[in-house]
This record gives sequence, C-alpha cells and structure tokens, in this order.
Amino acid sequence: MSATDNLLAFVRAEHRLPAEIGAAALHLLGDTLAVGAAGATAPGADGVLAAARGWGTGEDARLIGSDERLPAASAAFVNGFRIHCLEWDAVHEPAVVHAMSVVTAALGASIDRMGGCDPDAALTALAIGVDIAAGLGVAATSPLTFFRPATAGCIGAALAVARIEGVEPLEDVLGLAYSSVAGTMQAHVEGSIALPLQVANAARAAVASVDLVRAGLTGPHDALEGPFGYFRLIDQGDLASYTRDLGRIWRIGEISVKPYPSGRASHAVLGTIADLQLDPGEVEAIEAHVPPLIARLVGRPPVADMTPAYARLCLPVLTALMLTDGRIDPRRFVPETLADPAIRALADRLVITVDGNPDPNALFPQRLVVRLTDGRTIERAIPHTLGSPDAPLSHAGTAAKRALARELAEDGPDARVFDDPLQYFANPHPFVPSEVEERAPRSLDFARDKRG
Repeated sequence: MSATDNLLAFVRAEHRLPAEIGAAALHLLGDTLAVGAAGATAPGADGVLAAARGWGTGEDARLIGSDERLPAASAAFVNGFRIHCLEWDAVHEPAVVHAMSVVTAALGASIDRMGGCDPDAALTALAIGVDIAAGLGVAATSPLTFFRPATAGCIGAALAVARIEGVEPLEDVLGLAYSSVAGTMQAHVEGSIALPLQVANAARAAVASVDLVRAGLTGPHDALEGPFGYFRLIDQGDLASYTRDLGRIWRIGEISVKPYPSGRASHAVLGTIADLQLDPGEVEAIEAHVPPLIARLVGRPPVADMTPAYARLCLPVLTALMLTDGRIDPRRFVPETLADPAIRALADRLVITVDGNPDPNALFPQRLVVRLTDGRTIERAIPHTLGSPDAPLSHAGTAAKRALARELAEDGPDARVFDDPLQYFANPHPFVPSEVEERAPRSLDFARDKRG
C-alpha cells in the first residue's frame, strides 16, 4: 500500500481514542471555540459576515459566538475566519500548522447540517482531521511558501467531514480538496487580514469538496504523492514519514495552545517577559536570540499606520505591550496605542538576533537577555514555548485566556461554547438532546460501546 492508501485507511478505520488523547482533543476544542467566539467581534468580522450572507440563504449551520445560521459552506468560512483572526488559535509547532482551525470550522458546520451526532464520533473525527492537517506539516522538510495552516488544514478538514457524513470515495474527496488548496505566506509577510481569510477559504473548500463528491464529481487520486501532487508543488517531504505512525502517535496530543492573541512565534519571548515581571522603566534593552523562522514570522519592525493584523505579528510592539500591560489584549491594537511614543520607545529596546538553527521550521529553542538600567543582566534559556505540551499553560493561565475570550465575545449566544464545548459542537439543539440522539448517525465506536 502507498502512503496515501495508508492515510485513507486511517480515515476509514474504527478508532477508540486513548483517554489522554480524548482529553487533549476536548481541551483543544474548548480552546478553539472560545477563540472563535472572541473573534466574532474582531476587526473585519462584520465584513466577512456580510460577504457570506450574500452567497445564499439557508440555516444549515451555526456561527460561533452569535445566534445567526448560514448554509454549511458559508458558516465554515465565517467560523474559520473567527477562529484564526485574532492569532489566538492552537498550533502544532513542529508542523507549523494551526491544525485545529480549519478542521473545527468545517467539521462543526457539517455536524450542524446533519442535525448533530454522537459526541464521541465528533471528537474522533476532529482528532483524525487534525492528525492529517498536522501530519502533512510533520512530513514537510521545506520552509513555508504556501500557508500551511490553510493547505494542510483543508485536506484534513475535508477528510474529517467525509468521515462524519459517510461520503465516499475518499480518494475523490482528497483529490478535490487538494485541487482547492490555496493561500501563500505573502499575506503573513505583509501582516494582512488575508491571513485568516485563507483559513476561512480552506474551511469552505473542505465542505464543498465533500458536497461535490456526494453529487458525483471526482478528483485526482494521487493528490499527495503524484508528479504534481502536494509534496511536489506545495511542500517538499516524504508522506510516509508521517503515515508510518498513524494510530500510534496521535498528533492532536502534540498541539500547543496560545496564551496570547498574537503570532505563535512571539510567545516564547512574551511568556518569559511576563514571568520576569519587569518594570518598563528599568529595561535598557532586550535581546532575543531566535531561530530563523521566528525572525521571519514576527521580526518585522514597527511601521506607521500599523493595522491590528500587522501588530499581532510584530514582536517589538508585542514586547512593549507586555511590558506595559502584563498581557496582550487585542483591544489595544488601535491607532492610539500603536502610535503612542511610549510604546514605540519600548518597542525599540528589543533586538532580535538570528541563531544558527539549521531547521527551517524550528520555533525553539530561544534565549532572552534583558539588560537593566542599573547594570544587571538577566538571561533565560527558553527550550520550549509556553503553551506547548512540554511547557503547558497552567490552570490559572487557561482560566485567564478563557476569561478574556468571554470579555471579547458578544453577550447572549449559546453559553455552551465556554461551559460545555463538546455538547455545543455535537448538538446544535441544546434544549432537545433526546431528539438529536434519535436522529444522529452513530459512530462505529459508539455502536461498539453500546454493545458492550
């Protein structure tokens, strides 16, 4: 069997998630939905919603953080934007893929239009889709040129949707999803709001790919390993280096959460500064020694008339805000703050130095040197970024993130987003769970559990 055959067999197979993987998946689902609810009020969210409303009417699926419904593909688009637009969504660091974002947006819309499904089936499909999205990044050996969260995310999401809806052949779903992938790193270079729109497009394309196969359309079958396949045009790498561990290593257990609504590449520096609790007036200079990818992603200088999207990816500005506020609050990404001379002066105290790390996808280790005005020097090695499995966010840190997300979210929409995320995800009808259970398709695992 080819590596592609093994991947599709993994999608089709019965799975019982190990307890620790199920717990990780549930935690990450809650994190992703909370971030999506907060994103409903972010800059650009109203325009995205207005555009999606114009693509057709229907009430297939919910929008995270609001009471409105749209056709499934449109809802996936809006929710994909909301999840990624604050740069607060979880990421698989070795893969450099926000593996939860596209999969959660597309799969949630799919489950909604089905009328709900068994929660275990939903969590398993989520874990499989995330595994594939992250796994394509794990298999990559080339630096990012295409925006991997969207390209790999679209493929993982489409296969997760096909699994939950029982649509075959998966070969065609994979082929049409691959034929729909898009999004490059140019949006990241420019700090453009097109970045979350690429995630949104990927989520919509994942749902559309499944719909097209259900309608009888076909796609190329050697989409990953063929002469013009994913690992020739989008990334370089060896798919088998990922698929040989399918079902043995669950990639959702390797995903990091983001403590701060900013580019993940900023978090090692920001977390260390937060721990040091520095007085801004005592800081003479901060030196960040980082791998090349960190400098590429967040080493951009402050510029006049920065947009919020640019500021979220500007480590000097983020450092100044952490020194001043002790946290990163997206409501501070406004012209008055970004043009404040005091903020700009603090931003100028950060110096970024690229280390000799040869891995083009490495986000760590890093090292921070703080020079104080009294002549003292503080140095910290950062082997892992805060929020990663090796440096997990504390309960207090998780609570602080959820509390800020609640502050940012609109009042009124379904509180289960924060209080019971799996029931929210699997059951679009909160007040009639018995009806949903009667009509929901049962997963093979769920049926097996019922048989004992």
